[in-house]
Amino acid sequence: MILPDLYVAPTEERGRGVYTSVDIPRDTVIEVSPVIVMTRAERKLLDQTLLHDYIFEWGPDKKDCCMALGYVPLYNHSYRSNCEYEMDFGGETISVRAIRFIKAGEEVTINYNGDWNNETRVWFDVKG
Repeated sequence: MILPDLYVAPTEERGRGVYTSVDIPRDTVIEVSPVIVMTRAERKLLDQTLLHDYIFEWGPDKKDCCMALGYVPLYNHSYRSNCEYEMDFGGETISVRAIRFIKAGEEVTINYNGDWNNETRVWFDVKG
């Protein structure tokens, strides 16, 4: 399930992103995406490809990974995102929910750390 008013468009700094053409009230579930679960061994292979940037750690011990279908792989990261995601390991889905009011035309973002306001640096912001 994806809200019909979401769309993918170019962003200035991050390639593509997901936007909304209508206002979205707080607590609205905007997407429920099925996932394809892969093993730790498969993740090692994926980590050698561009897909590394689009997979999620999966399972209570985070040993597996998954590839979400739908728009989930296209939501850009924000340390103060307007949505959060929840993983349903049994149902093999990821849900995305608005944590605040989102204005029409605004980019829909998630925090790749899991919690919407977690400011721990993510892999592409860590200076090496």
